[in-house]
Amino acid sequence: MNTHVMDKAIGETRLDRETQGVIGKPVDRYEGPLKVSGTAPYAYEQLKGEEVGYGFVVTAGIGKGKIVSVDTLAAISAPGVLAVVEGDKVVRASAQPMSAGAQTIDGQVFHYGQPVAMVVAKSFEQARHAAKLVTIEYDAAEGRYDLAKEQHKGVPSMRGDMSSDTTRGNFDKAYEKAEVKFDQTYTTPSHHSAAMEPQATVAKWEGDQLTVWSSCQLLETNVQQIAKGVGVPVKNVRLLSPYIGGGFGNKLGIGPDAVLAALGAKAAGRPVKLALTRQTVFQATSRRSETIQRIRLGATKDGHITAFAHETWAANSPGNGFFEPAGISSVFLYAGKDRKITHRLCETDVLMTSAVRAPGEAVGMLALENAMDEMAEQLGLDPVEFRKRNEPEVAPQDDTPFSSRMLVDCYDEGAKLFGWDKRPVKPGTVRDGEWLIGYGMASASRANSLMKSSAEVELSPDGRATVRTAMTDIGTGTYTILQQIAAEMLGLPLDRVDVVLGDTSLPPSAGSGGSWGANSAGSSVYVACEELIGTLAKRLGVDADGLTLKDGFAIAGNRQIPYSEILAGESLSVVGTIEPGKTSDKTHQASYGAHFCEVGVNSVTGETRVRRLLTVAAAGRILNEKTAKSQCYGGQIWGIGSALTEELVTDKRTGLLVNHDLAEYHVPVNLDIPQLEVVLLEERDPHASPLAGKGIGELALAGVGAAVTNAIYNACGARVRSYPMTLDKVLAGMPDEIADAA
Repeated sequence: MNTHVMDKAIGETRLDRETQGVIGKPVDRYEGPLKVSGTAPYAYEQLKGEEVGYGFVVTAGIGKGKIVSVDTLAAISAPGVLAVVEGDKVVRASAQPMSAGAQTIDGQVFHYGQPVAMVVAKSFEQARHAAKLVTIEYDAAEGRYDLAKEQHKGVPSMRGDMSSDTTRGNFDKAYEKAEVKFDQTYTTPSHHSAAMEPQATVAKWEGDQLTVWSSCQLLETNVQQIAKGVGVPVKNVRLLSPYIGGGFGNKLGIGPDAVLAALGAKAAGRPVKLALTRQTVFQATSRRSETIQRIRLGATKDGHITAFAHETWAANSPGNGFFEPAGISSVFLYAGKDRKITHRLCETDVLMTSAVRAPGEAVGMLALENAMDEMAEQLGLDPVEFRKRNEPEVAPQDDTPFSSRMLVDCYDEGAKLFGWDKRPVKPGTVRDGEWLIGYGMASASRANSLMKSSAEVELSPDGRATVRTAMTDIGTGTYTILQQIAAEMLGLPLDRVDVVLGDTSLPPSAGSGGSWGANSAGSSVYVACEELIGTLAKRLGVDADGLTLKDGFAIAGNRQIPYSEILAGESLSVVGTIEPGKTSDKTHQASYGAHFCEVGVNSVTGETRVRRLLTVAAAGRILNEKTAKSQCYGGQIWGIGSALTEELVTDKRTGLLVNHDLAEYHVPVNLDIPQLEVVLLEERDPHASPLAGKGIGELALAGVGAAVTNAIYNACGARVRSYPMTLDKVLAGMPDEIADAA
C-alpha cells in the first residue's frame, strides 16, 4: 500500500503534463449508457428472478407519546404475509452521518410518521394491505412542533466541523461604536432532499452472512450502522451501492429501510425488498432544519465592516446533537475585526434534522447575502463594491492564510459577463410590460475538506487498468473522473480503464458527501498510480520522473515499450491511500464563486420569473468540465427553489409534515428555470490535494437563493426576510408607489 499524507503543497504533477489530454475535459459519463438504457441496477432492482419477500412500513399516527401495544394478529393472518417485524429496536428515522447507528423507538413515538413495524409478504400489494391491519394503541403526549416557541430554550451543541460559538474580539463593544449599524432577523423553512430514488434496500442472508444492497452515500460508516441495527458483527455484513439516484445528504446515514429489510429477511427466511413510499421518505428519513437567524453588521461610513455577528437557532429531535451550521461561511467570508458567530439547538418533536446539500451555506448564505445587500443600500454602495471592500487578506477568525482565494476574480468576471453595470439603480424603474425587472448578486463559498480514502488500481497484462474502491457515485460523476485520473496518470485511452465502485469488499473510501468525494477518492487513485509508475520505471531501469506514459506505451531513453512487454503476463496492483495532514491546519481552504441573477416580477400578481442566472466559480482544478458544470446547474436550480417555492410545512398541532410528497413539496420544474450559465475559472490549489482541486457540488448552491431575492428587491422594492419569497409575500412587501404604478 502507498499512503500519501498532505503535509505540504504539491507542485507540478503528471496531471499537468496531460499526455492523454483527458483530465479536466468534458468527458461523457462512464456509466451513461447504462443509465439512459435503464440497465444500471439500483438497489431495489437486485435479485431479479429470485424468490423474495416485500416489505411495507407501518408508521406512527401521532406526534409524541408511548406505544402501549402493537397488535399484529390480523396482519400475520392475512394472505401472503410471511412475517411482521416490530419491537423496541425498530429504528425511528435515518441515522445521522458517521454516527454509530440509527436511534431506536424503545416503545416511544418521537415524531409523526416514525416507523413502528414492518410487514413482509409475498407481494408488495399483500404487504401494503396487511400493514393497514396492524393496530397500535398509543398514550399520546403533548408535543413541541414550533421552533419559534422553543427558541428561548436553545442550547449550545457541537458538530464535527462547526462549534456552537466562534468569536473574536468584543463584538458588542465594537457594534455599539460602529458608525453605521444593521440588525435584522431572517427565517428559513425546513427543506427535504427529495432525491429521485427513494430510500430502498434489498437484504439477503446466507447463514450468518448478510448482503445488503441499499441507496447509501458513505459505505464505510453505513455498513457499521446496519450491523449495529441488526445486531451482528460488521465483518458479517457486505454493503453494495453501485448506483444511487441522488442523495444530497439524505443518504449519508442509513435510512430505516436498511435495518428493517435485514430484520425482515431473517424473520421471513428469504431475501426482502423494501422501498420507502415517497410519503415515508419525507416523514421518516431526515430533513433540513428550519432556522431563525439574526445578523448584525457594524461598519464605517465608507463601508468597512468593523463588527460582524451571525446568530442561528435551529431545531432537532431528542437525542440528536446535529444543528444546521448556518454561520459556517460567516466565519471566513468577510472581514471584520470583532466577530460573533453562534448556533443554538432547540429540541422539537418533529422528524430529525440532518445534513442536506450545502448544510449551513444553503440557508445561512440566503440570510447573510441578503443582509449584505441591505447594508450596501444603507451605505449607498453597489453590492459588489461593498463586498470587495470587505475582502479579507487572511481568514478573519484566526489569521490563517488562504490556500487560494479567487472570490474577487469571480465578482469581476461575473459582473463583466452579466452586464452588472446596467443594473437598475432604483427598484421599480425598469419594466417589460407588466413585469418589473431587477438584478441581484451574491457571493458563494464552501469550505474544502480532504478525507482519508483508498483505491486499488490494477494494471493487467493486456494493458488495461481497473480502479476499485468503495467510493460511491450519487450522480455526481465519480465513475468518470476516476477513469479520467487513471487514464491521464497511466497514459491509457479512456476505453482501456474500468471503474468498480460501491462495495464494502473493496478498499475503503471517503464516500460521497461534504464536497470531499472527488478530491479524496481521486487523490487515492492518483497515489496508487504514482506507485505503479514507480514500479514500471524500476523495471525499465529509469527514473520515474523521466518516464513518459502514452497510449499504453512507456517511453524512456529513446525506447517505446508496450505495457504488455513490461508486465510479461503479470498483473500489477497497488492500493493507494490519501490522508489529510498539516496543509489542512496551516491554510484555510475553500471554494468560491459569485452568482448574478435577473428576474421579472409581475406587478399585478407578484409572480417571480428568473430570466437569467450566471454562476462564476473557482474550485481548484476542474476534473471534468461537463460533470462540474452539471453540478453547478443542479445547485442553481435548487437555489431558485429555496428562494421561491421550497418549504416543508409542519402542522404545529400534530407534528405532521403536511406536504410530504412531490405533488405538494414544490421543487422547480423545467418551466421554472431559464437557460443557465456557468463559468469555471482556471485555478490550482496545491494545498488542497495532489489533484489541486476543491469541492464544487455544494458551492454551486451556496448563495444562489440570495441572488434571486436580491434581484426581486431590485425589481419591485419588496424585501422579504421570511423564505421562500412566494408571491403573496412579494405583493405585501411591494411599496405602495410601485404597486400603484402598475
